[in-house]
Amino acid sequence: MTYVADEASTRIAFTGSPLERRSEKRTDDAIEQARADAATRWFVHLGAKVALRAAEGGAPRALFETQELTGFEPDFSESVLLGFLHESAVCAVPGGRDPETLTAPLYVSELRPLFSQGTLPREELSMLAQAFSLHSWHTTHKYCGRCGARNVMKSGGVKRVCDECGAEHFPRTDPVVIMLTVHGDRCLLARGAHFPDGMVSCLAGFLEPGESIEEAVRRETLEEAGIQTGKVTYHASQPWPFQHSLMIGCFAEALDDKLTLDASELEAGGWHSRADVRLMLEGNHPGGLRLPPSGAIANLLIRDWVES
Repeated sequence: MTYVADEASTRIAFTGSPLERRSEKRTDDAIEQARADAATRWFVHLGAKVALRAAEGGAPRALFETQELTGFEPDFSESVLLGFLHESAVCAVPGGRDPETLTAPLYVSELRPLFSQGTLPREELSMLAQAFSLHSWHTTHKYCGRCGARNVMKSGGVKRVCDECGAEHFPRTDPVVIMLTVHGDRCLLARGAHFPDGMVSCLAGFLEPGESIEEAVRRETLEEAGIQTGKVTYHASQPWPFQHSLMIGCFAEALDDKLTLDASELEAGGWHSRADVRLMLEGNHPGGLRLPPSGAIANLLIRDWVES
C-alpha cells in the first residue's frame, strides 16, 4: 500500500498497515483456504488479550504459523481474514485456552501496554489494531439486532448474517473528534479523573448523528470547556482499537479564553504557552505535567502545534 511520506497520520501508532485488504478474496471459504496454506500467519486472541512468543534479545512475536495454533484451542468459525502480506494471508483467531496455563516463551498481553511501551514493531501494531477492533465488534454482535436470532460470520469476517431473517450486519467504526483548541499563542489542555497522575491532553468526544466533524468539535469544546470556537482545521486521523473507534484530529481556534469546565467530564484544565508545553514534551515540566505517549494522536496534535 502507498503512503504519502509527510502525511501527519503516518507518525502515530496503529497506522501504516502493510496489509493489502483485497476485498475480492473475502469469500465464505476464505478461512478454510487460509488454514490450508502453510504460509498463512495468525494473531491469536485469548479473551481481551493477544498471545505473544517472547524472543531472546529482541521484540516478541505476535504472528503464529498455522501449525502453532493447536495449543491455543482456536475457534476458526470466528476467525477474521485481515488481508495479505507478500501474497500470504494474515488472519486473527480467538483461542479457547486459559491464558494462565501458558508457559514460557508464550504469554499474553493487553493491546494498550504494547502500544504505550512500544513493544511491537509499528507494522504489527497496526495489524493488531484492525484485529482487535474486529474482534471486539464480533464479540458483541453474535445476535441479530432485527429479530434476535443467532447470526454467523461470513465473507472472511467482514460481516455477520442472521440465520433466521437473513439480515446482514457490518463491523462498526465509532468516529471521535479530538481537538487542540488554540487561543493566540496558547493551547487548552485538560485532564479527566481517570487520567494517570500528571497527564493532560486534548479535548475529545464522539460525533453525534447528523453532525459534521466541525460541528462536533465546536459542540464538544463548548460543552466541556465553555469555549466558543471558530475555524476548525483537520490535521490527522488514527484508528483507535479501544474498542473500534476512529480518532479525527483537528485544530480549533478559540474565540475567547474564559474557561467554564464541565466538572462531570474534566478534573482540571487550563491554557498553556508553547514554552510550557515544550517542557511537557521534554519531560521537564516544573509542575510534573506530562502528555499522552508519542504514539497517540493527542501527542501528535500538541507536538505539531508547538513546532509550527
